[in-house]
Amino acid sequence: VQLQASGGGLVQAGGSLRLSCAASGRIFSVNGMGWYRQAPGKQRELVARVSSGGSTVYADSVKGRFTIARDNAKITVYLQMTSLKPEDTAVYYCNVEERRLGGGYLNHWGQGTLVTVSS
Repeated sequence: VQLQASGGGLVQAGGSLRLSCAASGRIFSVNGMGWYRQAPGKQRELVARVSSGGSTVYADSVKGRFTIARDNAKITVYLQMTSLKPEDTAVYYCNVEERRLGGGYLNHWGQGTLVTVSS
C-alpha cells in the first residue's frame, strides 16, 4: 500500500491550501484516515482525523480553520486549510488505518508534504 500526498507549498498568512492523499495497492478495508504534522524540533501531532463513519476530530489549534474529508471510493483523504498561520508551518503526513482481513489494524503513512506559511 502506498500513500501519495500532494498540495503542500508556500503560502502567506491568511491564505489557503488543500492537501490530498490517495492510497493505492491492495487494502482490505479502510478504517480511520487522518492528517498529522511535524514542525521542526517538535513531535508529530494529530491535525485531524475522520472515521469510517464520518466522525471527525480536530486539534484545538485548527478547529474552525481546517476541514477534513474522505472519498471512500477513491481511498483519498483531503485537508482543506484556511486562515493559515505561520505556526501551521510543518511537514504534513497522511495516515490510513487499514482493517486487516485476519483481524487487527495496520497503519500506513504518506511521505509527507511541506506546508510553509509566511508572515
